[in-house]
Amino acid sequence: MDKIKMQTPLVEMDGDEMTRILWQMIKEELLLPYIDLNTEYYDLGLKHRNETDDQVTIDAAEATKKYGVAVKCATITPNKARMEEYNLKKMYKSPNGTIRAILDGTVFRAPIIVKGIEPCVKNWKKPITLARHAYGDIYKNTEFYIDKPGKVELVYTTSDGEEKRALVQEFITPGVAMGMHNMEASIESFARSCFNYALDTKQDVWFGAKDTISKTYDSKFKEVFQQIFESEFKEKFEAAGLTYFYSLIDDIVARVMKAEGGFIWACKNYDGDVMSDMVSSAFGSLAMMTSVLVSPNGYYEYEAAHGTVQRHYYRHLEGKETSTNSVATIFAWTGALRKRGELDDNQKLVSFANSLEDATLKAIESGKMTKDLALITSYENPTVLNSRDFILAVKESLDALIK
Repeated sequence: MDKIKMQTPLVEMDGDEMTRILWQMIKEELLLPYIDLNTEYYDLGLKHRNETDDQVTIDAAEATKKYGVAVKCATITPNKARMEEYNLKKMYKSPNGTIRAILDGTVFRAPIIVKGIEPCVKNWKKPITLARHAYGDIYKNTEFYIDKPGKVELVYTTSDGEEKRALVQEFITPGVAMGMHNMEASIESFARSCFNYALDTKQDVWFGAKDTISKTYDSKFKEVFQQIFESEFKEKFEAAGLTYFYSLIDDIVARVMKAEGGFIWACKNYDGDVMSDMVSSAFGSLAMMTSVLVSPNGYYEYEAAHGTVQRHYYRHLEGKETSTNSVATIFAWTGALRKRGELDDNQKLVSFANSLEDATLKAIESGKMTKDLALITSYENPTVLNSRDFILAVKESLDALIK
């Protein structure tokens, strides 16, 4: 068959460690034989980020603004150990945080449901979609180590010279301090994205924060959500038979565990990071979750919601076999290709993306899967495949679908 043509490039952001290995396998086996792949490539591997002083991450985000759709591999956010391992110039911030700060918007994450993989939480009957605010908080923080007695203050100086000052802590012994922020306009975008996505997908919205403790910061989130819901979405929700519900984050967590699913769980940035891993793991695996950043300006960035699978990468470097689940990374590519096809009115590209997702699920449902799924499947005697053989099983399934 002739390769599918692409009118407009995708922004392709390569990544780190085992997911970087899977990235290349997916391209070689599942994409390039079928698509005349058109991407603008950016290497966000930690080594290249260090070489460019992280300018490559900014360039990739700006390219996403230009082309509208990006697909991103998992990347390392360095800690002290990584800084020494990679001989870094400095401890760079999260590339995801940098990109999200530039693009704004909301990250929507949902479990990939497949027969034979049952949720650990038995009453979860429907997917739970995590809506994660994609700007600020801990991902755009300023922090330092306190090495001698003194005080840390929060100081705000207005453009006309007025100053507000508040004591954070009087330090007698060493400690750490952090400052973080958010923007009201970004919180508004977050709220609108959640409510619009709810209307599109016919799901209720649950939102939780800690306004009883954070009486200014978290209370602003609660206030903005309620104001936008009342003024812009209440009538639309009522007409669609949908509801919006706010409670403290700890109450929301308890309710989620007893719910059936089928709703959007809106979370602040860090809460969404943590809770999306909980939800994806409970539905089957961290590698079984889609993730897309949707910007109010019409930008889309698709990625796998998990990390770089460091432990498997070290095994790979030793020449040992790995059985690494590539489903979320495959679905990052299919999500981006589908959106690119939709925006360019390229039905062949859309159909291919749908077929590749179907082929991936059919491979698993036929009993062929990676070790993480084989350990939790309800199927008897599944065939456990290594990283490459699973991708080849998906390819075999895909060829059967599109022949």
